[in-house]
Amino acid sequence: MRTRDEPSQKLLDQYTELARLAGALAHEIKNPLSTIRLNLELLAEDFAQPETPRERRILARIEMVQKECDRLQTILEDFLKFTRADRLNLEPANLNEEIRRALRFFAARAKESGIEIIDFLSSDLPTVLLDREAFQAALLNLLINAQQAMPNGGELVIRTVPSPDGVVIDLIDNGCGMDAETLAHAFDAFYTTKRGGTGLGLPTARKIIEAHGGSISIQSEVGRGTQVTIKLAIPRQIPGEVVTTHDRAGDASRT
Repeated sequence: MRTRDEPSQKLLDQYTELARLAGALAHEIKNPLSTIRLNLELLAEDFAQPETPRERRILARIEMVQKECDRLQTILEDFLKFTRADRLNLEPANLNEEIRRALRFFAARAKESGIEIIDFLSSDLPTVLLDREAFQAALLNLLINAQQAMPNGGELVIRTVPSPDGVVIDLIDNGCGMDAETLAHAFDAFYTTKRGGTGLGLPTARKIIEAHGGSISIQSEVGRGTQVTIKLAIPRQIPGEVVTTHDRAGDASRT
C-alpha cells in the first residue's frame, strides 16, 4: 500500500542523486581544467614576446581561452560551494562580533569603492548558533552584492535588533536597486544580470542562512536601493554544544 509521502520521497531521492552527480561532475571537471590552464600558461610564455602578426594573433587567442578557463574555474568553485553550503558545525556565537569581523575584512574594499559603512548593532542580542566560517561567507556575499550595486559609492547600513523569536540583521544600501523581474529571480541559481557573474552568490547565501534555521528576504526599488533582511532563531541547544547539520545531497557531493 502506497502512502501519501511516497511521491515526495521519490522526488527527494531523485534530487539527492542529481545533486550528488552534479557535485561529482564539477569536481571531475576541475582536474582536466587545471591541466588545460597550465598548458595555456606555458604556451603564453612561448609567445610572450611576439615578433610577427601571426604570433600576436596566436597570443591573443591564447589569452582569450585563458580568460574563459578562468571563468569556468570560478563557476565550478562557486557551484561546489553552493552544493556544500548546508554542511554546518553550529556553535554558540556573538552575532555582532561576527558581523564586525566581516566588516573589517570588507573595509578596504568599501573604502576603495567610496562606500561609507554605518553600523547600528544592538548591544542586547541573545546568543545564536552559527557556523562562523559559513556565516562569514554568506555575509561577505551580501556585502559584495551591495558594493556592486553602488559603483559610484554610497552608504551601506548594517543593523542588528532582537526580535521575539531571535535576532534580525538588516543590510541596507542606497545603490541602483533591482527591478521586479530581477528581484523575483534573485535567489535562482545561475540567474545573474552582472557581466561575468555566476549567479550563485545569493542562492549560496540563502542556503547557508536556511541551514542555520533562519530566513532571508530582499526588498528593493530601482534608483532607491536594496534592503536584505536575515532572521535567525534563538538556539535551543545547551550553551557550548556543537551541532553538525547536513543533508544527504550535501553529504554525497562532498569529496
